[in-house]
Amino acid sequence: MGFINFLIYLAIMMGIFAILSVSLNLQYGFTGLANFGQVAFFCLGAYATTIVTLTFNMSFFLGIVASMFLAGLFGYIMAIPTSDLREDYWAIVTLAAAEIVRIFFLNENWVVGGGPYRGGAYGVGDIPQPFRSHFSPQAYPFFYLGIVLVCLLLTYLIVNRLTNSPFGRVLKSIREGNDNLAQAMGKDVKKFRIKAMSIGGIFGGLAGCLYAHYYGFISPEQFVPLETFIVWAMVIVGGEGNNKGAILGSVIIIIFDSSTRYLKDYVPIKQDTLASLRMVAIGVLIVIVMLFMKEGLIKEKKRIY
Repeated sequence: MGFINFLIYLAIMMGIFAILSVSLNLQYGFTGLANFGQVAFFCLGAYATTIVTLTFNMSFFLGIVASMFLAGLFGYIMAIPTSDLREDYWAIVTLAAAEIVRIFFLNENWVVGGGPYRGGAYGVGDIPQPFRSHFSPQAYPFFYLGIVLVCLLLTYLIVNRLTNSPFGRVLKSIREGNDNLAQAMGKDVKKFRIKAMSIGGIFGGLAGCLYAHYYGFISPEQFVPLETFIVWAMVIVGGEGNNKGAILGSVIIIIFDSSTRYLKDYVPIKQDTLASLRMVAIGVLIVIVMLFMKEGLIKEKKRIY
């Protein structure tokens, strides 16, 4: 039963990070926006649902709405001053914005109504798991996996529909033409970049919501810039500009990141050394993919008109 629980845990993590990967793929793979602050949406989604469900004792569904709204709003606000910047400056600004979000939650010690929400460096515990009382401890992980898979399916269908629509073709033209192509067709490049960041932020917030309710505890230390690197690895390995590739990349990277933790039981390596080697293994995987499969494991199918 322990091995089955581990597989369910892996599947849930794959599903949550696949949502995050698809959201980044919309921004970078389809629009060409070098967003190095993806973890900000993840963090905002996790904290928004925690405040709504734990502090104000509202439902899980309202937590989802709050997470998606707040993360999408932050993506919209973050993109307004950066939408005219070059790709390298965009990366720097988004990275700084994500750190501002994390440091804000790190230093804000909120106590609301004497409840269990503490915030700050202490983190937040006792986050309610939806419908937990309706299931046995053995059955609940399967139920939560179902929730994650439904959210992943909806995310995939919506983003796939967007990227195959006229809206998606404009995003691809921005990516391919360095603004000139889209502008030649009379499109407002700035508005489309803002929309891409906001929509990507919405689904990033959804991933953060699912993550918070699954673990039952969140802390600012869970949303460091390294998490953005992990999501970027998923997109690069799986294939940018391809939603199926983003999902495949999340499966592969989660296997590398989670399964290797148990090598300490079979290989005489210290835990901290093993943690570093995981990142080395992911880095080597990225290098191999970039050398031999530059478009990722699943190439983008570009339509020829």
